[in-house]
Amino acid sequence: MEFRRLGRSGLNISEISYGNWLTHGSQVEEDQAAACVRAALDAGITTFDTADVYANTKAEDVLGRALKGERRASLEIFTKVFWPTGPGGPNDKGLGRKHIMESIDGSLTRLQTDYVDLYQAHRYDKSVPLEETMLAFADIVRQGKALYIGVSEWNAEQIARGAALARELKVPFISNQPQYSMLWRVIEPQVVPTSEREGISQIVWSPIGQGVLTGKYLPGQPVPAGSRATDENGAKFIQRFLRDEVLEKVQQLKPLAAEAGLSLAQLAVAWVLQNPNVASAIIGASRPEQVHENVKAAGVKLDEELMTKIDDVLEGVVETDPRFTVTP
Repeated sequence: MEFRRLGRSGLNISEISYGNWLTHGSQVEEDQAAACVRAALDAGITTFDTADVYANTKAEDVLGRALKGERRASLEIFTKVFWPTGPGGPNDKGLGRKHIMESIDGSLTRLQTDYVDLYQAHRYDKSVPLEETMLAFADIVRQGKALYIGVSEWNAEQIARGAALARELKVPFISNQPQYSMLWRVIEPQVVPTSEREGISQIVWSPIGQGVLTGKYLPGQPVPAGSRATDENGAKFIQRFLRDEVLEKVQQLKPLAAEAGLSLAQLAVAWVLQNPNVASAIIGASRPEQVHENVKAAGVKLDEELMTKIDDVLEGVVETDPRFTVTP
């Protein structure tokens, strides 16, 4: 495993992170989830990403139990706040101070830890003054409940405003967590340049394009049973990639992956890691073998000729419009 600094901080994280968005507490039984976490640890992954909303808090419970007994100082544990949790009361969502302060305590209890390494705003909350949100995050850092703060799917303007307030409050704002893959490059025109200027790294989710970049979805064929495309939560994210035009081009990437000595999924993960502003790529897994395969992308260097060939194959199906940065 290779490691990279997160933003302009002193925090080192593994190039490959383990995330449990659609698996722990929902798709995968707990013993299987624990086996996947063990596979991640055995592969040298030290960075684990979750969120309170995943499986309505159950994913944090599962991850906490799976990591119990591990040396805490050897791990980087990340979680997030924003989406509704619990019974869905008026203060059970968003980035207001009440929800943030109560959510961090709930997350720490479920994760069985005294602190998280990174606490992230899962989306931008237009209904709450940014000053209130950032002050709450600053207080959590000063209380020792989080070491650093980050965000997820904020656009360039939001990141810049948050960074300015973080400087005023002297709180370490070091990361953004966006969707990023060969097919989905909306962060490149604006978010990445702004983040580089502000000392912020990307921790990217869905580097395999919701599974499309494994090559298992075939043009003109029904989606495989039990795949992401059949999951109630995951299906809405993958639909944009299931056009035959996209799937045909993905199949054309297979010879390029073979040329590099990689599987298609490994090529996809290695591709996002070629961006110097990316500190880590989050992978999920429902089976330990998936972890073992995907971690082989760590440390892989793709030459410029191969990167150009990938661009040539995918021409016409890559999304780069920054307006598609996810916002509620």
